[in-house]
Parts: sequence; C-alpha cells; structure tokens
Amino acid sequence: MYRFLLVAAAAAAGFTAPALGKPGHGNPHQQGPGAPVGYGVGGCPPGLARKNARCMPPGQYRKLFSVGQRVPLGYRGLMGYNQLPYDVRDRYSSVLDPQSRYIYDQGYLYRVDPTTMVVSQILNTLLR
Repeated sequence: MYRFLLVAAAAAAGFTAPALGKPGHGNPHQQGPGAPVGYGVGGCPPGLARKNARCMPPGQYRKLFSVGQRVPLGYRGLMGYNQLPYDVRDRYSSVLDPQSRYIYDQGYLYRVDPTTMVVSQILNTLLR
C-alpha cells in the first residue's frame, strides 16, 4: 500500500510540473508576459473595438473608477461644474458642488476632489 501511494504521488507531481512551468499555469485563455497579444488592435475584439475606444464591455464602465480611487494626472475626461450638461446640473443641483471636478461618462457622474484627485462620489445619471 505504501509503495502504491508513493508511485501515485510521484505520477501526480510529474503530470502537474509541466503545467506549472507555463504562463497561466496551463490555462490557454490566461496570457503570460511572453504570450502574443490577441486579435484586433491591441488585443481588442472587433465587436468591442467598434463600441468604444477603451475596449471594455458595457457593464464594466461602471467600474472605471470607484470611490476612494485616485484619478490619473492629466485624465482627459475631467471637467468643471460649468462644463457638465445642463440637464445633469439642473436635476442634481442639490448634490453637485461647483468647486469639485467631474467625469461624466456612459451615464455615470464621478465627483472628484480637485485637491487630492480622489473620486468621492458616483452618481447614476439617468436622464429622460
């Protein structure tokens, strides 16, 4: 019995060792540092490349920034209070602060503190 367990353990270790040596641990869908980039421009599938420039599924836009996350310096979508669409300013005037900076993208409004560049609030802005 002891010899059988020893042979089984050696066989299991022998079969898993090649998978551990590959990038992605043998998973063909997970890319390692030396793996080729996927199809399309920068690895973006053609359907997503037509939908948006960031190559993100529509449901992932909400996760673009989260509360407490710092906005990168020089982010192009950052705008002042007066640059927001009038409908957004009118509907959410009690919540918005004219001193803050905002990112308005895909129906979400991110409030950014201008001194620390940290997202302090996320609003789902559904306008009809």
